[in-house]
Amino acid sequence: MAAFQTTAWRLISGVLGIICLLLMAALGVLLKNPLTKQSVQPGPSTDLQEESGCLSCQEKWIGYQHNCYFVSNELKTRKDSRDFCVSHNSSLLQIQTRNELDFLKFSTNFYWIGLSYNEEHHDWLWEDNSTLSRDLFPFPKSVNPKNCIMYIPTGTILDGHCKTKSRYICKQQLI
Repeated sequence: MAAFQTTAWRLISGVLGIICLLLMAALGVLLKNPLTKQSVQPGPSTDLQEESGCLSCQEKWIGYQHNCYFVSNELKTRKDSRDFCVSHNSSLLQIQTRNELDFLKFSTNFYWIGLSYNEEHHDWLWEDNSTLSRDLFPFPKSVNPKNCIMYIPTGTILDGHCKTKSRYICKQQLI
């Protein structure tokens, strides 16, 4: 009888060992898939983000809170960047909220945005002529009003010659 009990325990431990190996293999497969997707797609996910509702963004555009964003990888002058955005029924990025700033923190590259100095109003205005909210991000006082504004999604503003080629971000409001 003692031999039977030993054999039963060996059988049970063998079965449990096999189950353990199968579970570890399944876990390895599950963990591998999300990591592969992230390494293939640099920058923000192109899936529609939570809170975006039922958005319909163009291919290669990112949906977030009733807006669609295009984050370029190609370099263009500010004018060419703006022209590209306009041709896609959008404008250069206009940042309106802190949530939008947090959403855009994905890169260490500078991007043209839709902010420029308006001589008539003596102030920095977005493309829709609304004023810049100074509490969104630190805006350096040494910025040359004759230059164009570039933004790095970590929260830094830089002015540069408008004919310099840089990446750009377009924003299309859906509502």
